[in-house]
Amino acid sequence: MPIYEYHCDDCEVKFDVLRTMSQADDPIACVQCEGMNTHRALSLFAAVSKGRGGETRSVAGTGSGCSSCGATGCATCGH
Repeated sequence: MPIYEYHCDDCEVKFDVLRTMSQADDPIACVQCEGMNTHRALSLFAAVSKGRGGETRSVAGTGSGCSSCGATGCATCGH
């Protein structure tokens, strides 16, 4: 079961919930104020790849260059 991140528009808190994929966009009460003015947020993630020599490198999410794609070189943003 995946963990989804939600944001409450009433109290501005972000919270995570373990839910099935079919429930991901269903209404959910805020864990802090119990309000129903919540929505699913886009979560960030990191991906790591091992090279042929055994070295690891970031390939998405937390790269040292582009914050939108995680690559170390990006033609889209110029990093």
